[in-house]
Amino acid sequence: MSKYSDYMFKETTKQFIKLENFIEPTPIQKEVIPMACKGKDIIGISDTGTGKTHAFLIPIMEKVDSSKNVVQAVITAPTRELALQIYNRSLKMSEADSNLVIRLITGGIEKTRMMDSLKKQPQIIIGTPGRIKDLFLNEKVLRVDTADIFVVDEADMTLEFGFLEDVDAIAGKMKKNLQMMSFSATIPAELRLFLKKYMSNPQTVKIEEQSNFHPKIQHILVPVQPKNYEEKLMEILPSIQPYVCLIFANTRGEAASVAKRMRDEGYGVIELHGDLTPRERVKAMKDLANLEKSFVVATDIAARGIDIDGVSHVISLGFPKEIDYYIHRSGRTGRAGRDGICYALYEKKEDAMIRQLEVRGIHFDHKNFKNNTWVDLEPLHKKKVKKDDPLEKEIAKIVSKKKTKVKPGYKKKRAQEVEKLKRRARRAMIQEDIRRQKKERAKQKMIEKRNGEL
Repeated sequence: MSKYSDYMFKETTKQFIKLENFIEPTPIQKEVIPMACKGKDIIGISDTGTGKTHAFLIPIMEKVDSSKNVVQAVITAPTRELALQIYNRSLKMSEADSNLVIRLITGGIEKTRMMDSLKKQPQIIIGTPGRIKDLFLNEKVLRVDTADIFVVDEADMTLEFGFLEDVDAIAGKMKKNLQMMSFSATIPAELRLFLKKYMSNPQTVKIEEQSNFHPKIQHILVPVQPKNYEEKLMEILPSIQPYVCLIFANTRGEAASVAKRMRDEGYGVIELHGDLTPRERVKAMKDLANLEKSFVVATDIAARGIDIDGVSHVISLGFPKEIDYYIHRSGRTGRAGRDGICYALYEKKEDAMIRQLEVRGIHFDHKNFKNNTWVDLEPLHKKKVKKDDPLEKEIAKIVSKKKTKVKPGYKKKRAQEVEKLKRRARRAMIQEDIRRQKKERAKQKMIEKRNGEL
């Protein structure tokens, strides 16, 4: 179905979609929603920004009965910020159906007040695995065993953070015919074992995120030395006029230090990392939702899964240990057909990571910012002809040879000539190696003979 008007939804679901101003489903919504409405177990593989949250919220809206005061759907997310983001997006469900009650169950909220709010069971629960498990199995004030739908969002991150045991404890006490939906950027082997335990003939939906390598994204390498990352960042910031600039640090300490320095210099900054207090985390999410400031300083883990609209610039303060994290960083910009710029501040020790990314298809421009001006540098890995390498010199002669008249198939002929030179060089190298080995064996025999005579 190409438009939401083609779906046979109940009136409250239609109203929810109307309040969101949705016209057409995204690819993951188009694939997931019909199967989810039929009660199928689903494994959804997609990145942030593909519309996966509404891929499960719309079917939940369609299937939940607001006249029954029992929990009918449970949604878990591995962090408070992600749970809050889903909760904020679900609020229009209550606008569409005033009888529908949705509760946010996470740390950072006063436990007594949270338990009081559960005296009347909501229809939908959104929260972190640890807090849901506590109120369900320990405090016994939350009855998620009545639910028909269980959604595990950012499942690979849930595994990475060690929360899969909590999810397992919750799911183990729920209905045997439970409908489970799992959404994740990747599906590690350990996660597959868990999903196999609870899912029945799951349907896998994989949506490829193309924006990471979109030609509208410009990747720029910026050398840091002799400065450090923070100093270089402060040097280039005046040249950037972003709508939203997402700055990635590799540690929480670096993120906090950079955010403080930027504030001291008069920049409006939103921080997003694990060292924030619960109050600061809530404020950061509100600021993100309202786009209060143009600069967001974050760690990969804190920003994972959080959708930030309108990112025009991404700055990496060094490269992350995992190559996919850089790809996720860059994929935050250049969306919806817009241009995007990714600045990667680097040190010489990060050369191997840069080479890996180039192999993966990313082209880097090499620039530096000096005297308030961007200056083009030589490509970082420009192939140079060694002066003392006869083979490279011969190949260079063939490639650069000027033709007064271009004949058909000249490129193929030139490639054949180059390959012929390489084969000749390989044969010469092998022959030289054979001669060397013969000399070594002869020398070794002489030594053995001499030792025998002694």
